[in-house]
Amino acid sequence: MRGGVPASSYGGSPGNGKPGGFRRLAIKTSEICGKPVTFGAAVLIVLIWGVSGPIFHYSDTWQLVINTGTTIVTFLMVFLIQSTQNRDTAAIQLKLDELIMATKNARDHVAAAEDLSDEELASLKKQVKTRKANEESDDGSDS
Repeated sequence: MRGGVPASSYGGSPGNGKPGGFRRLAIKTSEICGKPVTFGAAVLIVLIWGVSGPIFHYSDTWQLVINTGTTIVTFLMVFLIQSTQNRDTAAIQLKLDELIMATKNARDHVAAAEDLSDEELASLKKQVKTRKANEESDDGSDS
């Protein structure tokens, strides 16, 4: 493996290798929320709320209950989803970095592309497209 190549700036857990409290909560919550039974429970809650409409005469309070509940759940889930998505992205980025660094002909600075500015990314993208076009034209001339 090559030395001195920066790995992704994302990822990993701090220090001891154990996820912190929020990360543990986010992972466990995403596991629970991703199960069919949890979706079924949410559907059941909405059905119960809908059926209870006539009982409460479709009052403002009846509407406020579902609106408040769904708003709170949505607000909290945004943060949990973002946390798990960041973790997944970091893991994929690290795996890609490892593959780049393990490839003999790969350019090491591509492994840290996520740390580049927009202009540097655009320049690197152009270089990669040019390299790809050159390789394709080289392959086409051998046929």
